[in-house]
Amino acid sequence: MELSTYHTTQCHKPKPVKIIDPHLVSSFFDQYTRAYLHATTELENRSAWVADCSLNIQVATELEGSVCLIEHLQTQHVSVPPGARIQYTFPKLSFYKPNLWWPNGLGKQSLYNVSITVDVKGYGESDTWGHLFGFRKIESHIDRATGGRLFKVNGQPIFIRGGNWILSDCLLRLSKERYKTDIKFHADMNLNMIRCWGGGLAERPEFYHYCDVYGLLVWQEFWITGDVDGRGIPISNPDGPLDHDLFMLCARDTVKLLRNYPSLALWVGGNEQVPPDDINTALKNDLKLHPLFESHSENALSIEEEDPSQYLDGTRVYIQGSMWDGFANGKGDFTDGPYEIQNPEDFFKDNFYNYGFNPEVGSVGMPVAATIRATMPPKGWQIPLFKKLTNGYTEEVPNPIWEYHKYIPYSKPGKVHDQIELYGIPKDLDDFCLKAQLVNYVQYRALLEGWTSRMWSKYTGVLIWKTQNPWSGLRGQFYDYLLDQTAGFYGCRCAAEPIHVQLNLATYFIEVVNTTSEELSNVAVEASVWDLEGACPSYNVFDKLSLPPKKVMSISELNHPKSENPKPVYFLLLKLYNMSNNSIISRNFYWLYLPGGDYKLLEPYRNKRIPLQITSKTSHKDSSYEIEMNVQNKSEKPDPKILTYKNKFANRREDGEFDMSSLEPIHDKTEEKQKAGLFQRLYRQFPRETDGSKITEIKGSDVGVVFFLKFSVHALKTDNKGGEDTRILPVHYSDNYFSLVPGEEMSIKMSFEVPQGVTPRVTLEGWNYQSEVHTVI
Repeated sequence: MELSTYHTTQCHKPKPVKIIDPHLVSSFFDQYTRAYLHATTELENRSAWVADCSLNIQVATELEGSVCLIEHLQTQHVSVPPGARIQYTFPKLSFYKPNLWWPNGLGKQSLYNVSITVDVKGYGESDTWGHLFGFRKIESHIDRATGGRLFKVNGQPIFIRGGNWILSDCLLRLSKERYKTDIKFHADMNLNMIRCWGGGLAERPEFYHYCDVYGLLVWQEFWITGDVDGRGIPISNPDGPLDHDLFMLCARDTVKLLRNYPSLALWVGGNEQVPPDDINTALKNDLKLHPLFESHSENALSIEEEDPSQYLDGTRVYIQGSMWDGFANGKGDFTDGPYEIQNPEDFFKDNFYNYGFNPEVGSVGMPVAATIRATMPPKGWQIPLFKKLTNGYTEEVPNPIWEYHKYIPYSKPGKVHDQIELYGIPKDLDDFCLKAQLVNYVQYRALLEGWTSRMWSKYTGVLIWKTQNPWSGLRGQFYDYLLDQTAGFYGCRCAAEPIHVQLNLATYFIEVVNTTSEELSNVAVEASVWDLEGACPSYNVFDKLSLPPKKVMSISELNHPKSENPKPVYFLLLKLYNMSNNSIISRNFYWLYLPGGDYKLLEPYRNKRIPLQITSKTSHKDSSYEIEMNVQNKSEKPDPKILTYKNKFANRREDGEFDMSSLEPIHDKTEEKQKAGLFQRLYRQFPRETDGSKITEIKGSDVGVVFFLKFSVHALKTDNKGGEDTRILPVHYSDNYFSLVPGEEMSIKMSFEVPQGVTPRVTLEGWNYQSEVHTVI
């Protein structure tokens, strides 16, 4: 029987021979064209007689639908003495050009099914074990150019853009469904690493399974953290934990539990602290690298060397603490952070952060008003007092409930003017939270774009503190405890695209980022400036560009701020597109003001009524819904040469690969051509009900940019009580909090599950429609 305080209890019928802790390792040769699978397992004979065993290992890969191809099947004969536990290493299995596992945004997350069974003579099948396995090699070293820790996967440098993870739920209600949503949200944000913070726990296997599926590298810390283990004010116990032997027993058991997940990238001794000397030395010895993984060479395994699967791990580096050896200043000083609001342009400046890899940098995290009402009593609905100081800055004074929930103000008196106040003093909770979403989007997009702007020249990576909350807290988050995304989620998603066009907010130069290993050729950048009257005073195209792999290219300075009579508040739309078919690779929309200004002119802009047309197509099977919304700004374009390109994006497919085949001419039926990946195959395999297309029009006579649109999904109720939270959560959106210039259209996809007996309705609201919520389905 297995017992757990936060997992299911399982009862097993006693069997003579048990498979214990198999270890799978891949090694590569000849530039990754040849690979070996190494496998070692322990066998325990629980009977009183010698067990003559047939030990089988099978490796299979999934083809179409549920069809599997068995690539290897091997049987070995083993005898296990009564009451003994032995270790058995299989002869290595050879593969030619296996499908490799890649991090999110850089390729497919190819996974193989590996199963091991043991049959005992006179008994039959005694035990079986299975695990998904990914062929990949992770390397890590300190980069000479930046001093930051650099990671390589399958020989390719990976620019790390990730987040810190606390745990899924503060009450340890850990479910497969919640883990799936959590990890898919991280993949949807285009992140490629999750740090399991040392103040949390080693997660359940489902967490790592979905990191494998969605391509999130995992930084796994042990349970040492500076605030309770030798640091803090006053200084905490430097000898903790209390029982060192028990700690190491748990650590070794955790390594055995997690070592077969391809997403697991490194082990770290603790958060902002190193373990006590004896524990640190034991971890270094236990987690030493096998010779195959110590150097960058591909030397064949010598006869004298142990098989790498016989190591406790041997394939991943161990770093003693989160601010040592290539992280922060590398010496353990408190040189991570900061954790508060910043001027967006500061993220791009050379002096913002001095070290190559920042393991923690955080900011604000205000959710939408509906979440505040759903998680707090009415006293918690009071917005902060905006207290004007003599130095011209504003201090926010939050209510006690927000303080308890770790609210981070949107101002830093003396350094950062209140970023919400830039849009005007908020009137109520709804106004405050909407303006906070504008700031969230700008803040986190600027954070990641600032780091990416210095990719490889100054930085090797960054982890945001933090991506989520295991309770209804307000401190830094991209989605709240109820699983509703903030606008920061989509600012992050935009900035962390594998191929991305952006504006350097410090220099006002347009930049293009290519984090992939493929060169882009024959592409162009389109930059259009739009004013609040709907006119386009500036339009430029920079064509026939070639973008080297893993590089940042500066294209041209944005000339509008230096032009004659520039608009004090304006919009900028950047597009990177493929010149061969005019399809968009990256799109980035900014709202900007001139130096020394603010966004207060956007307040009267709310009164503009700009016509919209939404064409929706819904399909569903049982409780699963998929909806595609095509949203078009129907106001008149000022110039026919502008916006001749429809928003056909080169998206990552459901299987995680960056799908350049989706760059089709706008007259082609792109939807019919993108039938790749497991999701599309399943979609064809099982019939779904389709509700057909529906067209909804929102009337208006004004011309201009439709600003900051947001879809939501609610339960349709005829007897809705005032103030009741009717949101259906979670919902996966391809984008949200988006804007459209005149004549532009965009396709938004959403998928979600509905409770039994509930009919969903989809609503649309935005800056121009703040007093109206439009039901579009």
